Amino acid sequence: MKKFFVLLLLVLPAVLLTVNTGSSPFAFAAEDELDEELVDVETEDAAIVADETEPEDEPETTKSPDADTYLLFTRPLHASGSQLELPAGYPVEFLVGFTNKALSDDFVVESVEASFRYAMDFSYFIQNFSAVPYNRQVKPGHEATVSYSFLPTESFAGRPFGLNIALNYRDGRGNQFSEAVFNETVQITEVDEGLDGETFFLYVFLAAIVILLLVLGQQFLGSYGKRKRPTAARKVVETGTSSTKDVDYEWIPQQTLKKIQNSPKGGAPKSSPKQSPRQRKAKAGQ
Repeated sequence: MKKFFVLLLLVLPAVLLTVNTGSSPFAFAAEDELDEELVDVETEDAAIVADETEPEDEPETTKSPDADTYLLFTRPLHASGSQLELPAGYPVEFLVGFTNKALSDDFVVESVEASFRYAMDFSYFIQNFSAVPYNRQVKPGHEATVSYSFLPTESFAGRPFGLNIALNYRDGRGNQFSEAVFNETVQITEVDEGLDGETFFLYVFLAAIVILLLVLGQQFLGSYGKRKRPTAARKVVETGTSSTKDVDYEWIPQQTLKKIQNSPKGGAPKSSPKQSPRQRKAKAGQ
């Protein structure tokens, strides 16, 4: 009976599944194949949509032949020929210089702007920083320097990005120019601050736990040692006879007793020694 009951429990779920799904337990396989086909169709549609939506082209960089620009990073310092590393969460500062080489035309330095681009394709913008307006007029043969700073977010740490720094200016005839003074891939690094507040309090908490365990262990060992320590037996010290009345002087010769009594330092008994029974009988007979 028990075997039949166990067999019924094993067969009943399979029968219920077959009834609920229709006619055959292999209906799930057909449904999975249908889902795969739908996924393939969706993938093709997504590919078609992606092909139709092409990214916009980056505006071309223009530069005036009568102007020279240069860039100098002041924070952090950057050596030419090496990749620039920017610390995440810390401000980045740099100077942009402009030189007017024209003979008669003036230039106006309008603004400086910066942006992070996708490292594999600089046409995709990751983050735009605010454009700082200057509107500084530069006469022929003169130079001008402007400063700019931005703050890379900490979420970009450990990733490369394209950094684009553009200087916008115009000449005396109203022609607009936008020159990329810096357009390279930079590395956003994570700054190791050493011991922060959270780590410090964690170490303090662990030290307190260790000290507490040591104190508890010392108390336990001290109480356990007191329980197991054997009690020392008291030593019996022989003090001798404290009273001279209990001392039997019968065995001491009479001459010795007389010397002890006559001696000033001798502890002779003041009372006469005890008499033996024979002496008492002899004395009584007299």
